[in-house]
Amino acid sequence: MPRVTVLGLFCADLIARTPRMPVWGETLHGRGFSLLAGGKGSNQAVAAARQGAEVSFISRLGDDAFAPIARELYAREGVDATHVGTDPEAATGTATILVDDERGDNAIVIDPGACERLTTAHVDAAEARIAESAVFISQLELPLEICQHGMRLAQRHGVPVILNPAPARALPTEMFQGIDYLTPNESEAALLVGHPVETDAEIEAAAATLRERGVRNVLITLGERGVYIDGETFQGVVPAIAVDRVVDTIGAGDAFNGALAAALADGLDLPTAARRACATAGLSVTRPGAAPAVPTRAEVDAALQAG
Repeated sequence: MPRVTVLGLFCADLIARTPRMPVWGETLHGRGFSLLAGGKGSNQAVAAARQGAEVSFISRLGDDAFAPIARELYAREGVDATHVGTDPEAATGTATILVDDERGDNAIVIDPGACERLTTAHVDAAEARIAESAVFISQLELPLEICQHGMRLAQRHGVPVILNPAPARALPTEMFQGIDYLTPNESEAALLVGHPVETDAEIEAAAATLRERGVRNVLITLGERGVYIDGETFQGVVPAIAVDRVVDTIGAGDAFNGALAAALADGLDLPTAARRACATAGLSVTRPGAAPAVPTRAEVDAALQAG
């Protein structure tokens, strides 16, 4: 079974559904509250595991009531949590999420908690796991130097790197040259290249710019349209699957990235891997939450066969 190692954040997701997004200073009556497992790295680890990969996760938790949510999740999903440490002096990360109950859109405030104290030494302790992986994946919820350190370890051992540049932020130029697969959405791509990424021409131009900076394969996710790829062996749009109803979009990008990592680790070519990732993300938006909404490999297989 191919191994995927994920470096990232666990958050306890505190989710309130609302009839619409409130304006600043306004109070609304909610339409339901839930407490679920989240965090981009954690969601991606679960998604990769549900798609059949052997997954190791590198992260930190606090010593509090939210930490068991993560520990129980990894035990249930078969995610190796050897390198998920406990910080007795910090809280477990949290994400406070408002979901528009009519449209499914969301707004999120993240507090990384214990993961703000993740060090390069913690990542070094997982070097053997990284070295034996088929794919390494990280995001931008952790301190940038920690993300870069993990990427360098993967590169040292010849392990392909996926970077999901979320939440969006500017990146140092030299960082792009260590990325095998960069997976921004349109707004994240716009921040990286410094111009709007809305029309097809702008999407193609943004991907070309990121390739020029040294990224080997750029995948700009387009929501219900799928994903635009500008890569070493493929250029074009891989379409999304059609779904009947969007419940919420929380974690859809994480489902995409985790499934992409698992498919690439399994030896699939990039368009085929991206198609599986699109199907995984599409199924995830038909269910509430992030990690709980991620479909299994069998469900993705069935959706692709039906489509």
